[in-house]
Amino acid sequence: MKKETGKTVRELGYFASLGLSVAISIFIGLFIGIWLDKKFDTDPVLMFIGLAFGIAAGFSNIIRAGKKGRKF
Repeated sequence: MKKETGKTVRELGYFASLGLSVAISIFIGLFIGIWLDKKFDTDPVLMFIGLAFGIAAGFSNIIRAGKKGRKF
């Protein structure tokens, strides 16, 4: 494998892991909100709150990764 190809694969892997991190954070927040809505019978208030927390957590992961200053 050429050096440039290896670098490209590493970059793709890094950005794919960031995307996966955002998606997982959003789904975890959403599912916790849905579970709490069912438990406390507050449809859909807690679902939206959980979704908001999931989105915030996902984007904080991106910001944290950006501050790390990954060099390619």
